[in-house]
Amino acid sequence: MKIAVVGAGFAGLASAKVLTEFGHQVVVFDKTPDVGGVWSATRRYTGLYTQNNKGSYSFSDLPMPKHYPEWPSGEQVQAYLEQYVEKHGLSDALRLSTEVVRAELTDTEDGWLVTSRHVGEAVGDPEPFDHLIVANGIFSDPVIPAFDGLAELMRAGGKVVAASQLPSVEEARGKHVVVVGYGKSACDVAAEVGPVAAGTHLVARELLWKVPKKLGHAVNMKYLLLTRMGEALFRYQSLSGVEKFLHGPGNSVRKSLLASVAAVTTKQLRLKELGLVPRGEFEDIARSTVSLASDALYDQVADGAVVVHRDTEIERFTTDDDGAPVAVLSDGSTVRADLVVCGTGFHQRVPFLDQDVTDRLLDARGNFQLYRQMLPHDVPHLTFAGYNSSLFSPLSAEIGAVWTAGYLAGALELPPLEVRREHVRDRVDWMEKRTEGKHARGTNVIPFSMHQVDELLGDLDLNLSAPARATQWLVPIDPKAYRGVAAKLRARVGA
Repeated sequence: MKIAVVGAGFAGLASAKVLTEFGHQVVVFDKTPDVGGVWSATRRYTGLYTQNNKGSYSFSDLPMPKHYPEWPSGEQVQAYLEQYVEKHGLSDALRLSTEVVRAELTDTEDGWLVTSRHVGEAVGDPEPFDHLIVANGIFSDPVIPAFDGLAELMRAGGKVVAASQLPSVEEARGKHVVVVGYGKSACDVAAEVGPVAAGTHLVARELLWKVPKKLGHAVNMKYLLLTRMGEALFRYQSLSGVEKFLHGPGNSVRKSLLASVAAVTTKQLRLKELGLVPRGEFEDIARSTVSLASDALYDQVADGAVVVHRDTEIERFTTDDDGAPVAVLSDGSTVRADLVVCGTGFHQRVPFLDQDVTDRLLDARGNFQLYRQMLPHDVPHLTFAGYNSSLFSPLSAEIGAVWTAGYLAGALELPPLEVRREHVRDRVDWMEKRTEGKHARGTNVIPFSMHQVDELLGDLDLNLSAPARATQWLVPIDPKAYRGVAAKLRARVGA
């Protein structure tokens, strides 16, 4: 087949590599001039590092370089992806600096017509493809709230940007900075600009629990969160094996373990002294996206370089008596706002699809209806990649690409359509309740990354052996364990 892949991040590159090995002709479009997706030089914010240690954040056949630190920087991750492209000879498949303007089904719906535009050139003619893979990313389109008084702020010389639009601390030097949000990007940016800004205020509608990189300054977080045991501490939609014990007779043990982690985290980060203990239980860390504590943030809060306004929102922007831009907060206070940085989430949308196709992808609440986070019910010759936010993005992308290859080769025995519809409805309802609506329109599987890997491989009867999976209960997930999966499928289907 001739396959179009939109997006050159982890998911897009894994799709290109795997599907090329299965004999397909693949073209990867990306509007940025380099590969990387969220790690592209055009999008990574200042202070961006991985949440995972380098051992778990890689493809199965390419470990991250040994000289990389435990938590690689955004620049290093992008360089790693360049290595992946070189290793697998993907350069000829890439069309960088090329935006997909429109992708539309043919009149007979037996393929796609993809219209693209290279930077500085006119829109090209539609190009036919047999299959389309959407890998544009669920963290690619930042949300900037519609603040009241935004025009007044800008007239006064203020500026509002998304975290991904702040490539350097120099943008904040000597300015009064307001960072909105309390997720990873917001806290990373606040910690990074704190030492150079005239003042930094972090406005957080809700405080979230964070995990230190080393719990108690000794235990690497990978032993807590990046194992099957760590995943099993949180209740999955359906329970089996040890999980039944942990969420049944052993529930007190599970809760005690999580309470101990919360106590150590609270003490280590001085959350009580700083007035930054989140509401709720530590288990709530899995309600949205599990987040690492940003280096130096809490020291800066203690020193006064960063001020956190908890349980607060920006009500509007205005100017003070001197004509300087300020933010009026919901607690009645005002803070100077020369630069406002929004770490306020992302839109999950596919702008190059027409409204009819989009409507066929979503339920009435706007949630994606994708079987296994990949396959739509009512749109033919289309799959999604990377619409499963994961703690192990490279591995999840790779296994997803293998699943797509199996699907295209007819190696999957899918349930009947109505069964798939019911499965997805139940899954999205569960996700919505579990996350209190913070499920990224049905695409957030964190922290259940390995459950999803198991489900995809189970469909293909390619799961690791029970003993191999058993070792992952206490040892951090090593992507190398999955290195032979694609080759086994190729041998089975004769590709």
